[in-house]
Amino acid sequence: MTQSKSTIAVVYHSGYGHTQKQAEAVADGAAAGGAQVLLVPVSEAEARIAEINAADAIIFGAPTYMGSVSAPFKAFMDFSSGVWFTRGWKDKIAAGFTNSASQSGDKLNSLQQLSVFAAQHGMVWVGLDLLPGNNNSKGSVNDLNRLGSFLGAMAQSNSDEGPDKGPIASDLETAKYLGRRVATLTAQFVASKQRELVDA
Repeated sequence: MTQSKSTIAVVYHSGYGHTQKQAEAVADGAAAGGAQVLLVPVSEAEARIAEINAADAIIFGAPTYMGSVSAPFKAFMDFSSGVWFTRGWKDKIAAGFTNSASQSGDKLNSLQQLSVFAAQHGMVWVGLDLLPGNNNSKGSVNDLNRLGSFLGAMAQSNSDEGPDKGPIASDLETAKYLGRRVATLTAQFVASKQRELVDA
């Protein structure tokens, strides 16, 4: 039996372009990990819901505004209730990422919101397995996972600078790492399900 490429949908909202850069980095990492990747802005999500539903994994991303995901992304979450009712995303792999202007910015709350959202859909959440960077005298902002997140990828972008200046390279590399991790685990998950079908 030939194993087909797994498909990963990266569904995101970006208000000013910073989170889009992070989403593109996640997608690049997933593609480098061997997955076929769909990059889906939430403005297109309703029209492309069949593509999202067909994906083996969905990575959710949104900026953190006022301590939670942005309103357009929340609207997508609410829209997905029809999929939730039919259990359309059950047992798919899920992960998440977020960006804000502040170092903390309560980004953890957004990742918790995304992980609970995935859990409601019956999805399997993949966190970031990187040790924290930039947390000792030898560390720097150039470290992967410099913001010290485990639940998903975090990035920071200055509020007075455009996406040409942020997120910085280490945050984008962290996003790529998350994408590769999801691609690797999704491929293993899909292969395991295919073996179960063959053995049944």
